[in-house]
Amino acid sequence: MNSAGKYFAGLLTLALLFGSRAYAEPYLAVRYGLKCQSCHVNPTGGGLRKDFGDVFAQTELPAHPIRGDWGLWTGEVTKFLRVGGDIRYNFTATATPGSNTVEQLGLQQARVYLEGQVIPDRLILYIDEQVAPGNALNREAYGIYWSASHEWYVKAGQMYLPFGFRLEDQTAFVYEVNSFNMLEPDDAVEFGWLKGHWDAQLDVSNGTFATPSPHGKEYGLQLSYVESAWRFGIAANDDGAVQFKRRVYGLFGGTRTGPVTWLAEVDMVQNEYSPLTGVTQAAALLEGDWLIAPGNNLKVTFEPFDPDRDVHGTGRSRWSLVYELTPVQFLQIRAGLRDYNGPRDIAAENQRLWFIQLHGFF
Repeated sequence: MNSAGKYFAGLLTLALLFGSRAYAEPYLAVRYGLKCQSCHVNPTGGGLRKDFGDVFAQTELPAHPIRGDWGLWTGEVTKFLRVGGDIRYNFTATATPGSNTVEQLGLQQARVYLEGQVIPDRLILYIDEQVAPGNALNREAYGIYWSASHEWYVKAGQMYLPFGFRLEDQTAFVYEVNSFNMLEPDDAVEFGWLKGHWDAQLDVSNGTFATPSPHGKEYGLQLSYVESAWRFGIAANDDGAVQFKRRVYGLFGGTRTGPVTWLAEVDMVQNEYSPLTGVTQAAALLEGDWLIAPGNNLKVTFEPFDPDRDVHGTGRSRWSLVYELTPVQFLQIRAGLRDYNGPRDIAAENQRLWFIQLHGFF
C-alpha cells in the first residue's frame, strides 16, 4: 500500500471507531427550507442536534442507511439529559510556491456535548467541551430559558455570537473579517425572537475574542427572514472595547434551484484600534451545493477578501471544490481542493491545499 493509501486507511479506521456531531451546514437548512432551531438545540445553529435533527441525519442524509430493529438514536440518556460528540480527522497536503509540499495527518478536533433539561423544553443548560487535541477546552456553557410558545428566549453564558451563516469551514475568509466563528466564543447575554418567517437575535457581550473590558461592551443584532425556497438576513456588531474597537456589518442569504442550493454572504469591518485604525476590510462567500444523489454533495465556493479597501494590490481570493459522501448514518467522508490566490510576492498566500477528512456523527 502506498503512503496515500495508508493515510486513507488510518482515517477510515479512526472514523469508524469514533462518532461525532458536526459543525453547522447551512446549505441543508436552505435546501429543505428549515430554520436552525429545527435541527439544533442552539436556536442559532451548530452543535448538538434535537430529535428532528437526529432523525434527519439517520434517514435523509445518508446514501444507504443501515436499518434494524434497534430504533433511532436521539442522544437521550435520560428524560432530562441528552449527549453527543464530534470528531474530525484530517489528511492535508499543502503546496507552497518555492517550497516542498507539506503532508500532515492529525486529529482536527474531538468534542462532547451535554444538554440538561432542567425544566423540559423551557429551561436548558448546555455544554460544548473540546477534549482533543491538547487539553480540554470549554467552547460553550450557557443556560437558555424559552417562553411557553417558544417564540422568544433568553440565553446567558459563554456562547458563539450569531452573525451570518454558521459554516462548517472555520477558515472561510468571512470569518477572517467578522471573527464570529465556532472557535472563539464570548461571554454574553442573548435575547432571541422567532415568529413565523422571522428570526431576530440581540446580544450584549464582553467583546471580540472574549476580552473583558471595563470601557465598553459589544452589541450585536441579527435579523433574518426564512421562506421555504429562500432566505435573507442582515447582521451588525459594534464593539466598544478599546483594544478591539470596530464595527462589523453583514448580509447573507440563500436559495435553491432544482438540485443546487446557493449561499451568499458579504461582510465588512471598520477597524478603530491600533494597528488597524482606519482600515476597512471586506470578504464575501458564494457557495453552490449540488445534491448529485442521496448522500452525495458537491460543494463549490468562491471567496474574495480585501484586507484594506484603501490599498490596491493586496486582495486575496480562494476557490474550493469539496465532495461530501455520507455513505451510512453517523459517517461522512469529505475530500477537496482549496486554491489560494494573493499577491505574487507572498508565497504563503498562493498555496494549494488538498485534504481528506473522515467525520463521524451521532
